[in-house]
Formats: sequence, C-alpha cells, structure tokens
Amino acid sequence: MAVIGFDANAPLPPPQQLLLQQPPQALLERLKDYGQEDVFALWDELSHEERDLLVKDIESLDLSRVDRIIRCSLRSQGLPAAAIEPVPESCVSTLEERTLDERERWWKTGLKAISDGKLAVLLLSGGQGTRLGSSDPKGCFNIGLPSGKSLFQLQAERMLHVQRLAAQATTDNSTSSASIHWYVMTSPFTDEATRNFFESQKYFGLEANQVTFFQQGTIPCIFKDGRFVMETPYRVSKAPDGNGGVYAALRSSHLLEDMSARGIKYIDCYGVDNALVRVADPTFLGYFIDRGVSAAAKVVRKAYPQEKVGVFVRRGKGGPLTVVEYSELDPSLASAINQVTGRLRFCWSNVCLHMFTLDFLNQVANGLEKDSML
Repeated sequence: MAVIGFDANAPLPPPQQLLLQQPPQALLERLKDYGQEDVFALWDELSHEERDLLVKDIESLDLSRVDRIIRCSLRSQGLPAAAIEPVPESCVSTLEERTLDERERWWKTGLKAISDGKLAVLLLSGGQGTRLGSSDPKGCFNIGLPSGKSLFQLQAERMLHVQRLAAQATTDNSTSSASIHWYVMTSPFTDEATRNFFESQKYFGLEANQVTFFQQGTIPCIFKDGRFVMETPYRVSKAPDGNGGVYAALRSSHLLEDMSARGIKYIDCYGVDNALVRVADPTFLGYFIDRGVSAAAKVVRKAYPQEKVGVFVRRGKGGPLTVVEYSELDPSLASAINQVTGRLRFCWSNVCLHMFTLDFLNQVANGLEKDSML
C-alpha cells in the first residue's frame, strides 16, 4: 500500500485546464465531419495556454462555409472540355469598332451619371506586395516611375481628374459636386498600413470623407488535398479570402446599404495592382448604362496560349459567363484556334476591371451562402 502526500491548501488547476486535458469532444467530431481532425495532431505536446489558443482559433472558423469553399475549389480543377464554351462574339464589344458618335454618347452619359453622384469606385487592395519583395500593401509600392508615385496615388489622381471633367461637363444649374466615393477593401494584414499611408499622403487630394476602408475576411490555407495548413501547432494558417471575398465583406460591413443611402447605382470595381487602370472610366460607364446590363468586364485579348492569365468562358451550352484560371484550362483548349476569327478560341482574359449595378451586388451578396457562390 502506498500513500501520496499533498498540500491540501495548494491551489487546484483552473477549470479550463482540467477541461482541456483532451480536445473538446464536440469540436473534434465537427472537425472529423470535414476531414480536419489533424489540427489536433500535436495536442499532447501543447501547453495548457496553447491548447486554449488552438481551441479558440478553431471555434472562430465557420467550418461549414470553409468546407463548401474547399470542395468547390477542388471540383473546379481539371474541367472537362465539354463543360465550357468560348464567349460568344455577340457578348464582346470592341471600342475601336464603334462609331465616333457612339463613343461620344457613352462618354457624355458616363460623365452625367458621375456628376449626379451615381458612380462609386471599389478598390480591391487586400494583398501584400510579397511578389515584389515587400510586406507593405501593394498600393503603397513604388513601381519605379520617374515621379515615384505609388499605385494608390496614380489611381486617386485619375479619380480627381474624372471628377473635374464631370463637373465641367455639367452645363445646367445643377448643384452636384461630381464627387466619387472610393471604397477601399483591405485585409487584416494591410488595413492599418493602408489607412496610415492615405493619412500621411493627405488622401492624395481627395476629401477624407469620400474614402471608406473596409476589411475582407480570411480563410484557412490548405494543402492540395484540402487539409488545413498549420502556421504553428496551435494556430491555423490564414490568408485574405481573395477578390471573391468582396461580396461577403460588403455585406458584413453594411456598405451596400451605405451605397444605397448615397444614391449610388453603379460600381466600378478593379484590382490595385494595375498601373494603367482608367479609374471611373466615363466611356465604360456610359456603355454599361446604354446596354442596360447588370455586370460587365473590360477584357484584353490573350497574347499566346501559355500566357498565365484567366479567361472568360461560358459554362456549358447557353450557360453563364465565368472565369477559368490558366491553371484550370486544359492545354489543348488553351491552344485551340477559332477557324473563323483566327484567334484563340478562349482569348478574352480577365484583368479584374468590372462594372456592376448596386442591385447586382445586393443579389450576389445576399445569395452568396445559399448558392455556394465564390
């Protein structure tokens, strides 16, 4: 018989530590449902504090949403040839092929809508300049111009120029100020630095109250088989949820309601890493209004089959238009030639230059989870 002595007055371990001797059973079962139970693989090696951090990190994830995104992404790999068709030529308009009268009409229509405060600009700038050797937000990056201007400055100055053109084009007695509201999407990794940069540059000549910052969400990084990547044994590695995260971010930030309250009807949306972008392009806006569509995109003809750029396609016969990334397009399709035009069959590349109606953004944002749209 053995006797163990102990100090009756010694403090007992906190209840939370007693509960975390093993992974919480309910959470473990949920992770098993989604094939992610490996996040607890190093549980026995973690301290009580690290176990608590890991549990809280997992509980912060919307596992069902993340699983839908992962499954949809994995299904998109290796699309069969029968699943996609080229974009019909009737869906594409080339500015150079239009008459001068048409272009002038679109220009004036666009300027009138801007003067009336109906256009907002939506900037997708959640990424860091890691490919450029910088951890700063991409928009802060000096791209080597003689002026030394950043991408943010180039884009802001173009917006200011369009505002002036819209104001000058207003020949009636309207009191409109031709102010374009700029919605700037950041991420948890770039938000503070982006705000500080705008403030330090005095908003590049824009009024501070015409710029609204909001953050996109994050999503777990995964291996090719869909399992989570661990940043540390007690934290899942996460990254911004991509440009597609803009819909959920606009909804959660209540900015769609903000746009409506401002009288905005059209949204010019683009990616920050574009030094040539025509921000708030009146001609594009006028064309968009003239066509009466809910969404449109500027496209650039693909230069050669192996160019690493996504292309617009039609999903199935008579299906919707969508984008297929270059990594998802079968090489035989990427190099196929349209015998009538002599161009690549899949030639219209996505350069992230979009125009939306506010109604369309509301429709997509509200139906996002229900339809598992990404």
